[in-house]
Amino acid sequence: MPERTQTERTPQGAQTARATQGAQTARTLRRRAPGLILIAAAALYSVVPLLSMVSAALAPQGTFPSGLSWPSDPHWHNFVDAWNVANITILLKSSTLIVLGVVPVAVLISTMAAYAIAVLEIPLGRVFYVVLVMTLTLPYEIVIVPLYEQTKAMGLLGSQWALILPLIGMNMPFAVFWMRAHFAGVPRELSEAAGIDGAGPWRALFHIHLPLARPAIASLALLMFLSTWNQFLLALVLIDDPDKRTMAGALQAFTTKYATDQVLLNAGALLIMAPTILVFLFLQRHFVKALLQGSVKG
Repeated sequence: MPERTQTERTPQGAQTARATQGAQTARTLRRRAPGLILIAAAALYSVVPLLSMVSAALAPQGTFPSGLSWPSDPHWHNFVDAWNVANITILLKSSTLIVLGVVPVAVLISTMAAYAIAVLEIPLGRVFYVVLVMTLTLPYEIVIVPLYEQTKAMGLLGSQWALILPLIGMNMPFAVFWMRAHFAGVPRELSEAAGIDGAGPWRALFHIHLPLARPAIASLALLMFLSTWNQFLLALVLIDDPDKRTMAGALQAFTTKYATDQVLLNAGALLIMAPTILVFLFLQRHFVKALLQGSVKG
């Protein structure tokens, strides 16, 4: 324990020290109060709709629940019924296959491209990067018709490749932008020291830059997983077989021409959200670390 000063050894000195510490704590709380209030408001803004979905999913089927109210007799079997009605078992396998086809490939290509642009400084790398960033301004819906015609001409329409290949390409602009921001913040002295020691570009990438880029890669993989897993419109247009679409396509099973089963719709939405929440909880440490690194570098 740290030694107390002569003033703190007396009762009056100890009381003064406690008062000073209490005043400092109060000032700290007052300074952080606006931030804490905003965090609490954001948490409520996110949690309340989720709780409303849970209460609606446990209501009797055929009813029209509204607001946030816990049912007196929760119908837990609604989740089982929603699973069976939407055929989620098959869609779960299809979504997993699509995610495994998109995320690893897109992360690998974007990481190598960003490394070549930011660290190796390849010829016309800046031009290539500017063109990629400009594509981020294009509306998402504008590419659907060209993608449909192109996949149809390639004979891929209706298969899962019709969704995997476009999603890899559509993820490239943001993925390269994300990874370049990381590589641009790595001290150039590391690459120069590796070159002096005889390490080539590939060895420097695998032994120096990739270990440092783990938080950025993990957070990028998380964002790609979320966007691919929740893909609905593109899967609806390019794949006509409902069993080959993503999990988000299961929501269509609860909507008919004349009515929508709101109870099963909420139950199905919660089942679709569950894997994304679990993956986010597993990778949130890397996501926060990547954001903090970016704020320090900025």
